[in-house]
Amino acid sequence: MASVSYQGATLTYPGNDEPSVDSLDLEIADGEFLVLVGPSGSGKSTALRMLAGLEKVSAGRIRIGSRDVSQVSPKDRDVAMVFQSYALYPNMSVRENMGFALANLRTPKSEIEARVDEAARILHLEGLLDRKPKALSGGQRQRVAMGRAIVRRPSVFCMDEPLSNLDAKLRVSTRGEIADLQRRLGATTVYVTHDQVEAMTMGHRVAVLADGKLQQVDTPDELYQRPANLFVATFIGSPAMNLFTAPVREGRAVLSGDASRHPVAVPAPRGAGERVVLGVRPEEWELLPESSADGLHLRVRQVESLGSESFAYCEPTDLGEHVELASPRVVVRLDRKVSVAADDELTVAPVPADVRWFDPGTGRAL
Repeated sequence: MASVSYQGATLTYPGNDEPSVDSLDLEIADGEFLVLVGPSGSGKSTALRMLAGLEKVSAGRIRIGSRDVSQVSPKDRDVAMVFQSYALYPNMSVRENMGFALANLRTPKSEIEARVDEAARILHLEGLLDRKPKALSGGQRQRVAMGRAIVRRPSVFCMDEPLSNLDAKLRVSTRGEIADLQRRLGATTVYVTHDQVEAMTMGHRVAVLADGKLQQVDTPDELYQRPANLFVATFIGSPAMNLFTAPVREGRAVLSGDASRHPVAVPAPRGAGERVVLGVRPEEWELLPESSADGLHLRVRQVESLGSESFAYCEPTDLGEHVELASPRVVVRLDRKVSVAADDELTVAPVPADVRWFDPGTGRAL
């Protein structure tokens, strides 16, 4: 296995003014499972294809180990790619599909059989080696595609949304299998997904991209707890973080504006200007008695019950005149023992220690 290094790696397609991947600097350790995540058009798949050699770098460099592979052909990079589509040969058995790349390299037949048998054991495919792809389920076909990559014993595994074609239940079980497989193999893996839940549950670290630029790379917990900017704050976490742009008065961000009640105000951090963006995740509201004079009043418009918990999507009834809410609703996570329905009222207050703060001009965390 080997480390991977993007050093100012840039790709601009002919006819485009803006680069699809813009000066990407990213270090991936030997044996690390790194996930590239972002919305459609963020450049995550393009960055992966640059590593695999399927897209040519316009500027900067990409290294695998100590070797600069920026101008090296895909077949000579020692990289194995697993695509969203399984791309199996329908006329070949599972065994033949998994050993096809080795056969092209004129690997001795005995070694091909040994490697395929080993990969089949790892992926629980022993009883399926003589079947054709049409006789397999979607999850089995994806495991065959992964087995085809494993038998090559590459320096780096590149996976481009490999679970997108699976149903929701199978995706959950298969992502666990992939994470477990990567741990056992100790393989350097770069994994692309648009699903932030998938990214947070699988990666040792997660790199968030937007518009071709790296926004933040960190452990899943750090991304969730300490987002570097507003984009990461809203992209990571489901439901998304509640964001309020509020005025700062006497060092406190004021949310409510009902003069008959105590204003809801949270101490602002150093560096905050006259206005600040404060973020509160759905689980970081404190539920107060409805008659409390210290909370923010909300009217419930919709409730999503998930069994163990529920999310109330609410409309604030006493926001301050100069307070702006980034989305139409305030989301509050409720314990399953709390029963609410549409048109009910809630009184909440943000837990001050859990509030995240951002500059409204730059979007950067304060």
